[in-house]
Amino acid sequence: MEIEKQLTVAAAPAKVWEMLLDPQVMGSCVPGMQSVEVISPTEYVGVIKVKISFIRATFRLNTRIVEQRAPEYLRIEGTGEDASVASSLKQQSELFLAALPDGQTGLRMLVKVDVLGRLGAFGLSVMKTKADRMWDEFGQNLAARLGGGAPQAAPATASPAATPTPAPAPAGAAVPAPAAPASPADAVARVDGEPATRANVTDGGWWSRLLGGGRAAAGRSIRIELRRGDTALDVEWPVEGGADCAAWLRDVLR
Repeated sequence: MEIEKQLTVAAAPAKVWEMLLDPQVMGSCVPGMQSVEVISPTEYVGVIKVKISFIRATFRLNTRIVEQRAPEYLRIEGTGEDASVASSLKQQSELFLAALPDGQTGLRMLVKVDVLGRLGAFGLSVMKTKADRMWDEFGQNLAARLGGGAPQAAPATASPAATPTPAPAPAGAAVPAPAAPASPADAVARVDGEPATRANVTDGGWWSRLLGGGRAAAGRSIRIELRRGDTALDVEWPVEGGADCAAWLRDVLR
């Protein structure tokens, strides 16, 4: 997944740059970051907790600054894994700082993330939605640390190869970043025991009948079994979030 994000913060580039090079300060701005261990001036290890749909993961991220041109460019690479959910990730981030009028700084970030394993079974739109939420929270935390007001966010853009058709995510959905969504050829899904395909998930009549069935109403949840190769997910989705569930399935099965 490739994402481009921009925001404006009320501080000069030199001050923002100083914060970017402080792992403890930056760690306090990243949503879900539990701890940061500094190995060297250019290398540190962070522990971050994330939640993607109904799966919670804790990644130990080994992060390294591989290029810097003060105070305008920074490139960071990192890898992490969580054996408990059989998932790993690899990311590369580029940050660009530009001086703006009135002593402000424009911050632009390009992020490339690959998620493998169990979390990789979730569709791109779910991951993208979580990434958007994390970026918004990061921007707010950064602005607070700088002592300014809320940041002014610019519309996000994605690379042409990675631009998906947006789909709503369930409340509290969480990703950082994703592998390609499953296709009908390698994903098998069942919803409350009924086979789910792209065609019938898109069919509003089929979905309405399913939600109106006795089992769904009595249990107040939708049970989804998803198999993709050696990966198997068993998810219970609240009936009230049926529309979000359908959107997620359409993305997974496309």
